[in-house]
Amino acid sequence: MNCIIIDDEPLAIEVLENYCENIDFLNLLSCYTNSLEAISTIKEKKIDLIFCDIEMPQISGIDFIRSLDNRPLFIFTTAYSQYAVEGFNLNAVDYLVKPIPYHRFIKAVSRAKELLTLKEKPITGNVFSSHGEVNETQKFIFVKSEYESIKISLDEIEYIQGLKDYLKIHIRNTNKAVLTLMNFKEILDRLPSNQFLRVHKSFIVNVEYIKTVQRNKIVINDVRIPIGESYKVEFYTILGL
Repeated sequence: MNCIIIDDEPLAIEVLENYCENIDFLNLLSCYTNSLEAISTIKEKKIDLIFCDIEMPQISGIDFIRSLDNRPLFIFTTAYSQYAVEGFNLNAVDYLVKPIPYHRFIKAVSRAKELLTLKEKPITGNVFSSHGEVNETQKFIFVKSEYESIKISLDEIEYIQGLKDYLKIHIRNTNKAVLTLMNFKEILDRLPSNQFLRVHKSFIVNVEYIKTVQRNKIVINDVRIPIGESYKVEFYTILGL
């Protein structure tokens, strides 16, 4: 995987350079302390992955990534956790908070490698093969409810609640929810993992709609959703909290 690093801190670049050298499938092409200097490289060469800081002079990492027409995969590397939700809304592969532990770096780049393989593989058959392995153009899912299959936009799902043998899919800006006879594994197989996280044995949340995180609770549309003990570490790590 051809990759570049964009960070205005030389020490941060040095750490990432050392990490990249230890990963055989990463080919680090260039490092930049200014995101604008990287534009020509991104346009002229095949870049598979960008490691990008967020708070930088001239233009933030988030605005820079947003400005790219044909953006490569990207991982945000930052000292600030408050941009995590916005970062995931841009479909970041991962959000790494400095100082970045090596094991988190490995997990992030391994995920990027998987996504690149899926991206370059011709799409055949069922695009909902496993959690996170979804077609980039997927905007909706169909779920069976009573005697019909209902089309639901992914961006309209706020959270999903487990009720015994059913799942209750809560839809944004409506007073209704869709009940479907499915289990969590089945629904997770149809959802992109960078947008939907399981945070409790009875809840999956859409990170786009997380308003605040209060101790062991997530607030979405004034609803307080518990964070289960077995999901805490992964949840806080992914969101950089």
